[in-house]
Amino acid sequence: MTVLTVAATLTRAAHAFDAREAIVMGSQRLTHADVLLHAQRYARALAGQGIGAGDHVGILMPNCLEYLLLFYGCALIGARPVHFNARYKRDELRYVIADSDVQLLFTSALQREHTDIGAMLTDIYPSLLTWSHGQPLRLDAAPLLRSVFQFHGDTGRHWPDEQYFFAGAAAEDPPENADPEQIGLIMYTSGTTAHPKACLLSHRSLEASGRAMLQRWNIDAEDRLWDPLPFFHMSTMLPLAACRAAGATFIADAHFEPGAALDEIVLERATILFPAFSTLTNELFGHARFDATKLAKVRVVNNVGPPELLQRFAALLPTATHVSAYGLTEAGGVAAFHELTDTAEQRAETCGRPFECVQVRVVDPETLEVLPAETRGELQVRGPTLFSGYYKDAAKTRATLLPDGWLRTGDLGALTAEGRIRYLGRIKDMLKVGGENVAAIEIEGHLCTHPAIKAAQVIGAPDDRLQEVAAAFIELHPGAQLTAEAVVRHCIGRIASYKIPRYVVFVTQWPMSATKIQKFQLRNQLAGAVRLEPSQLGS
Repeated sequence: MTVLTVAATLTRAAHAFDAREAIVMGSQRLTHADVLLHAQRYARALAGQGIGAGDHVGILMPNCLEYLLLFYGCALIGARPVHFNARYKRDELRYVIADSDVQLLFTSALQREHTDIGAMLTDIYPSLLTWSHGQPLRLDAAPLLRSVFQFHGDTGRHWPDEQYFFAGAAAEDPPENADPEQIGLIMYTSGTTAHPKACLLSHRSLEASGRAMLQRWNIDAEDRLWDPLPFFHMSTMLPLAACRAAGATFIADAHFEPGAALDEIVLERATILFPAFSTLTNELFGHARFDATKLAKVRVVNNVGPPELLQRFAALLPTATHVSAYGLTEAGGVAAFHELTDTAEQRAETCGRPFECVQVRVVDPETLEVLPAETRGELQVRGPTLFSGYYKDAAKTRATLLPDGWLRTGDLGALTAEGRIRYLGRIKDMLKVGGENVAAIEIEGHLCTHPAIKAAQVIGAPDDRLQEVAAAFIELHPGAQLTAEAVVRHCIGRIASYKIPRYVVFVTQWPMSATKIQKFQLRNQLAGAVRLEPSQLGS
């Protein structure tokens, strides 16, 4: 496989697919040729601000076209775009801005009704209240940060805007990055239990992952891929890379709303849906206006989740091939997708085979002994899609990337005899119930078979007798009713008694990171929950 940079693929797409649509965001539409021209304009503007190869450029924006063009502008000149989670709060932002060593930070006044990024930044750095463009910026907490740009509208601040940014552009195109081993993206992990970690992703990683996805699903220039996820997540960067390589169209949302999304999917004739996470698919497929007959052009739907939930989604849109994935940011986003020829059972029960360029093995997490097929252990990954390490954390990099190139994922899983991956949850997401190891994902999968249950999450609750027991957090379908006792009865006689939840808490919203439920925050909601005894409830 030829190793390319993002810049090389972008240039190739502009020449090979020039007039075809590359990016659609509402009424904004760019062809592949347009994207390259805009990216070159952004590259010249970045160069005019003194940015060159290896420099760090922070992007703290909601989804917008300018976000992607900044990413591509950095790619052309070998700068390192740092994608910040637009949902971060003050303490998280304070940490990642200082940790990342960004020299420029780009923000936006869009969606201020959801998050006022400028207000958070002035809370973190009070001197920004009086700072304006043309003045030197000196922040003790972020000494390398030279300027903060705010796009999309007058907010009363005198920070530099788009006009100022482009007015200082270099007269000529700066040298194009030609080194695939240069870092093409710094992506912060979700940080569900500690500070987020800055993953260094090379151009080689981004392009290899995108091309592997293209090959697995036979994506070509006729495809139109709908992706509602935030741009600060690998679940957009990977499909974007695949579309870039294939000449396909990437359809993005500024803000996910299921009714509007359904309309867009039909209007834009989407052929691939990439909601990726069951929380979004539940909203989409559970919407009152969902009509499978209007989605006949959709050929592939990608989701992750327990088998029972994936089977439910497949039944709701039976004309499409429903696939799943296994991956993590450190593996370039995804290490395995299903093949479209996999059976329905294989697509529900496994995560598919690793990409052709990727190796996956299962080892004993303590001894690192390689385990045979159908044996639980830690999933490890090796191949060209892997990240290059954690920024400024050599010790954590050494603990994660082994000397022989294997990535320790911290995920529990197994390989089938045919080499397909079974994901069984995080190793740390195991419950120890009376000496028995229980994977939370097993209980979650069973709970989702109840017709009233829309989503379920399970954590361990301390227990004097059993060490810990299962506590289930349940979101119901709109209009559905269910009692905690009924949830337990749904489990009696169907799963082992020690796996049955002893606590049931009903929720209407989940504590989220970028795309994942933060289980550690659910523990705060256990206070006051009544302990249930299955033996006293009967079936």
